[in-house]
Amino acid sequence: MVVLQTTKLALGPCRPSDRADFIDLERDSEVMHFLNGGAVDHESTDPNDVTFLMPRGTEPYVWTARRTVDDDFVGWFCLFPESEALAEIGYRLRRKFWGQGLATEGAAALVGWGFETAGYDRIVACTMSVNGGSRRVMEKIGMRHARTVSVDVAHLPGSEHGEAWYELTRSAWTAR
Repeated sequence: MVVLQTTKLALGPCRPSDRADFIDLERDSEVMHFLNGGAVDHESTDPNDVTFLMPRGTEPYVWTARRTVDDDFVGWFCLFPESEALAEIGYRLRRKFWGQGLATEGAAALVGWGFETAGYDRIVACTMSVNGGSRRVMEKIGMRHARTVSVDVAHLPGSEHGEAWYELTRSAWTAR
């Protein structure tokens, strides 16, 4: 993995020293609302037993995002290879950085790297249908809604509306 530099962000391979920042993200009930229904209880939750990524600083496909101006921790981005041709993008940002375009900026950089360097043909992403903020990020980076999958998790309000899957092909990305 390389360091990806954008106007406002530096995305570098995650390190064990990022662990405390990652855990702090998971303790924020608003950050985790659409993934867990609220803050993660670290006393009773094993990162290996959940349906969402809980990075700890050793994951090979997770980039830590920091602001270029002051090195402040913004969050993390992931581009997980599902196969040689397909990867899934994900991201999680500190609440104080929401609404500033940083999720779009970081995700766009990672998508560009995925197509240009990693050689993926297609990149996908998913979120709860009711997660408008994340869906807007996906749309801003050129992804298109592909399908909505029915899910209904009792402890996750809004899950009854399903999970929205987005995708972007290399040809569509190149044509932009």
